[in-house]
Amino acid sequence: MRIGELAGRTGVSTRSLRYYEQHGLLTARRGANGYREYTEDDVRLVAEIRSRLSVGFSLEDTRPFVDCLRAGHDTGDACGESVAVYRRKLAEIDDEIRILLARRAEVAARLGASCAGCFFQGER
Repeated sequence: MRIGELAGRTGVSTRSLRYYEQHGLLTARRGANGYREYTEDDVRLVAEIRSRLSVGFSLEDTRPFVDCLRAGHDTGDACGESVAVYRRKLAEIDDEIRILLARRAEVAARLGASCAGCFFQGER
């Protein structure tokens, strides 16, 4: 299938597909006419990339998942490298939560100090 069909089937722009190709996550074959050609496997790869991007992974974070699929596994998270990315990402999220909770506490303390008895929506 050509790039336009892959884009239509995956809901990803042709520009994004070319970007994935530039970063080595997709490999287009070239037809005799020079057009990019993709297979059903590429549909799975793009779905894997999009799935990880949708939950906040970077494009580089998706690489182990794509490599795992290319190695013949049924899912991209069946490989040790993918599990390592999950663990690292969870640690990053936990750190972000700690930082946000500390910021929230600081802002709430300042509100309390500047406006005794003030209540704001979402306060616990």
